[in-house]
Amino acid sequence: MRAVLLNKHSPIEEKPLKSADLPTPIPNDNQILVKVSVCGLCHTDLDEIEGRLKPTKYPIVLGHQIVGTVADKGKAVTKFKTDERVGITWLYWACGKCDFCQVGNENLCNHAKWTGKDADGGYAEYMVISEDFAYHIPERFSDSQAAPLLCAGVIGYRAVTLSNITDGQIVGLFGFGASAHIVIQIIRYKFPNSPVFVFTRSAEHRQLAESLGAAWTGSPVEKPPAKIKRAIDFTPVGQSISNALLVMEKGGRLIINAIRKTTPVPQLDYAKHLWLEKEIKSVANVTRRDAEQFLPLAAQIPITPQVQEFELGQANEALISLKQAKIRAAAVLKIQG
Repeated sequence: MRAVLLNKHSPIEEKPLKSADLPTPIPNDNQILVKVSVCGLCHTDLDEIEGRLKPTKYPIVLGHQIVGTVADKGKAVTKFKTDERVGITWLYWACGKCDFCQVGNENLCNHAKWTGKDADGGYAEYMVISEDFAYHIPERFSDSQAAPLLCAGVIGYRAVTLSNITDGQIVGLFGFGASAHIVIQIIRYKFPNSPVFVFTRSAEHRQLAESLGAAWTGSPVEKPPAKIKRAIDFTPVGQSISNALLVMEKGGRLIINAIRKTTPVPQLDYAKHLWLEKEIKSVANVTRRDAEQFLPLAAQIPITPQVQEFELGQANEALISLKQAKIRAAAVLKIQG
């Protein structure tokens, strides 16, 4: 099968992803073999490529926003039929036995495995995964539209849930890429009376935010017309945490929807940034419940993901564009066809 491999970490500008021919994997009794149609691109892929997040094996096939069809299945599989369309997220497997898993927090499982980090992912024509960690895709979405829902969308949904928004509260979004452009659609649907303020450096992203219903847009350091009560930070920049807290209302809550920050969080002044019962909470990955709840909701809203497509052989170039913030919303690799 065709694939692109990461053999060692290096700057994406050095184009480290290399084409390869690999054996098609064989599913075990509880696994499905997925014929990959498309795979979304994510900043986490860049973190793995550039060494901020280390894969547990080399070479590794990256990619964790996967849409495809069941090409084969193990003898114990009952959830899916052959040729049925499926989606796969960052969560590849969890133990199901630890205290975290027992209460549904598989995202915190110490033994969890992650797609494209601990197991080969979707930058290839085929991959295998347990049937328990694959999901039905609503019919209304094309393969390319569905891909960003499986990471940018699902983790954005988790961030909205953790935000504990009440309809009418002002919500601030810091950064406006793949996840935020889906989140604003969730908020406008679930909380129609909540104005959304978007903070981003990109004039193009501000324009997109306005087209999706943002009540105000500005740069990350601009003062909005009113203080925000809930905020979600999507950026890899540490300064965004300080910026958000400075414009936050008393008793506000900031959710950090980022696996890591590429620049340090600046020193916070307690009186300016944190006093008056302001809260900060991080988002760590996703659970199966997040995907199972979000995908039907996305079809009900309906979410309209905006997607830029690339061929598998353009993976390096597409990720360079992602790093340079030249992708308008979300990007996917077309694996088949």
